[in-house]
Amino acid sequence: MKLKDIKSIGFIGAGKMAEGIIKGILKSNLFPPNRIFAADIDTKRLETMKTEYRIETGSNSEILQKGDLIFLAVKPQHIDEVFQELKGIPLERKCFLSIMAGVTTQRIEERLGENVPVIRVMPNIAATVQTAASAYCLGRWATERDAAMAQSILETFGTATQVEEPLMDAITGLSGSGPAYVYAFIEALSDGGVMMGLPRDTALSLAAQTVLGAAKLLMETEEHPAVLRENVTSPGGTTIHGLEAMERHGFRNAVIQAVIRATERSKELGSK
Repeated sequence: MKLKDIKSIGFIGAGKMAEGIIKGILKSNLFPPNRIFAADIDTKRLETMKTEYRIETGSNSEILQKGDLIFLAVKPQHIDEVFQELKGIPLERKCFLSIMAGVTTQRIEERLGENVPVIRVMPNIAATVQTAASAYCLGRWATERDAAMAQSILETFGTATQVEEPLMDAITGLSGSGPAYVYAFIEALSDGGVMMGLPRDTALSLAAQTVLGAAKLLMETEEHPAVLRENVTSPGGTTIHGLEAMERHGFRNAVIQAVIRATERSKELGSK
């Protein structure tokens, strides 16, 4: 499917992640509001879609009938209910992008039938501010043309990288869940500042800006993080003492274990 062939986009599920994607599409002028449709069991979410984004809403079956490109944006445990509503709806010339954690393209394809392109996507919550780190993989019947279309849409709300499907669970554990780890770090960093006498708002502002600046420097210089770390670690200075304390308390291993456990959970969700 080429981007120009898409007359309308449908969202089955209109949560925060879907909202971020919609916001990115609209801000990029890729599609106007009257070509985007959304369904959700939460009426408040649908009201947000209508009032804030001027998007038409409806039932799952209505969205499936209207959309050429369908985002499956429901929780993994609800997907079987959605599949029940697919019965009798022609799926020819439709393409599905799934952002459901852990749900494989094969599992979706088994329910949609042969020759229906499926692309599995893992964005993250930064989609809501158009800075998501997304990765995607192609299902059995998705083509490179479908990949180019997905890339164009995903880049409206951040970066996008195509990978092989066996890597998707690890990506879920790293960048999908990663913002939560970063928020926990920012909170802990600001707590340290408060413990040393800083006002709470000052500590939180400094912690957030420090993380933002460090990430920006890493992205723009393309240096390895170890090199940048060494650049601010003077012999016998404050930074090396802080780093030693972090290592002594298991900081690096705690982060690694978080990614491992989240990856395992993604696999568990996909097996249900």
